[in-house]
Amino acid sequence: MLKKDLGLLILILVVSATVAFINPRFLLPINLSNTMNLIGLYGIFSIGVGLVIITGGIELSVGSMFALLGVIFVDLLSTYEINWALASLIIVIAGLILGALHGFLVTRMGLQPFIVTLCGLLIYRGIARFYTEDATAGFPFGVTYPALQWLTTGRTLGIPHSFVAFIIIAVVMGIVLHRSVFGRYLFAVGKNEEAARYSGIRTKRVISSAYIICGGLAGLAALFLTLYTRSISPATHGNFYELYAIAAAVLGGCSLRGGEGSMLGIVLGTILLQVLQNLVNLLGIPSSLNFAVIGAVILFGVLADQQIARYGGITQFFRRKTVPQAMPEKQG
Repeated sequence: MLKKDLGLLILILVVSATVAFINPRFLLPINLSNTMNLIGLYGIFSIGVGLVIITGGIELSVGSMFALLGVIFVDLLSTYEINWALASLIIVIAGLILGALHGFLVTRMGLQPFIVTLCGLLIYRGIARFYTEDATAGFPFGVTYPALQWLTTGRTLGIPHSFVAFIIIAVVMGIVLHRSVFGRYLFAVGKNEEAARYSGIRTKRVISSAYIICGGLAGLAALFLTLYTRSISPATHGNFYELYAIAAAVLGGCSLRGGEGSMLGIVLGTILLQVLQNLVNLLGIPSSLNFAVIGAVILFGVLADQQIARYGGITQFFRRKTVPQAMPEKQG
């Protein structure tokens, strides 16, 4: 995995240098700061999605979670006037509950992760639209929450707090993934769930935990995104955000087959994706092509993953073929 991460880092440096050469505005402090902010916003929930992918699952509903949790958060603050700290805690807990629900349906009810999260994608957005009567939810004019806004959208020495939160979460989850028994269990379950179960690992609990962590990080990201946009249209808020997370994870070396990936790779994948998005904007390419870029990135990542797996098989094949054969004995 270290070689993959190093290659990805080199690719980021090459792409960044190319963008800076084509358009020097890339290196302006304001552009770098804005890019870091987007990296933080998208990176927080990409980490959770990456963990689910490592277990061999998939998470398609985070975008709809943002819409549902976002409108509820706005309502808690503006309509019910709940303290912002308590409201934030409620949203994160709600995300954990949704993640636990996904884990229950996948592990206890035996449903496919794709089906569970696809249904979640539709259900959560439908509830959000019904809850607001398909109207845009936003904070009342002139109402501010200084402490909350500083924590979520503020900057220290030009570094956005969303990026700081992303790095802290990445470090913590990196330790969990690569330096703990739970992390080893995640990889084992992703590689071969049946073998992991026979070896004594409580596979259902491990998989459920991955979905719960993903839900909690989605709830936290919903807070940052809500304060970033200041208003939420439930029909469009968070649309296709799950694709950003999947693309970041795949770019970072997480195999959709499960059992592979690294936290550093997810971080680098998120950075590369946002650098590419920035490239699209700086070069004046229509923003409508953003999703085409994401689709191409996912396709490239999956093809690369398949070719690497196939290359390994071919290498072993040729190694077997090149084993010296015993010379036949000469007759009489």
